[in-house]
Amino acid sequence: MNYGNLLQIDDTLISSDLLQKKFCCDLQHCKGICCVKGDAGAPMTAEEVALLPQLIEAIKPYLRPEGVAAIEEQGTHVIDEEGETVTPLVQGAECAYVIFEGGIVYCGIEKAYNAGVISFQKPLSCHLYPVRIRKYKEFTAVNYDRWDICKGALSKGQEVNVKVFEFVKDALIRRFGTEWYEQLTLAARELERGEL
Repeated sequence: MNYGNLLQIDDTLISSDLLQKKFCCDLQHCKGICCVKGDAGAPMTAEEVALLPQLIEAIKPYLRPEGVAAIEEQGTHVIDEEGETVTPLVQGAECAYVIFEGGIVYCGIEKAYNAGVISFQKPLSCHLYPVRIRKYKEFTAVNYDRWDICKGALSKGQEVNVKVFEFVKDALIRRFGTEWYEQLTLAARELERGEL
């Protein structure tokens, strides 16, 4: 169903920006600064909160000493000022799980995953970005988050002709499943043809 600039699939309300805006991360441009900037760590699901303590010893070799120290002091997660569960920060700055390689910020959790050490890729909120999900009583909102540090991603998205929902395909399937994503793809085609 189409509600102006919102689409509905099952119990999700999706901003049509996901289907219309073009976006593709350009790490050479932004250097992964989204893992450093901001006033809190990355949002975490209840499942991730339960899982990370079991994986942390396998992840630690892929982290910086500062990150390990922050996790040992604060725990694998913290509660932010808004009452949300998030990743801890190093001295109020970057996420404790980040690593720096060649002047670019990467995720230490994902590095452990890519090395085959763990089967958890990284927090869903990071995998989904620039899509943000918020659960309400009656529905789940799926929105495109605009952030000025992502200007390079907008340019690259235009250049390679990739829409937001295409850029985060794997993460959306991880969260909502293949059938949901197929419905979203169909809605994108209908919207492009003016049929929605």
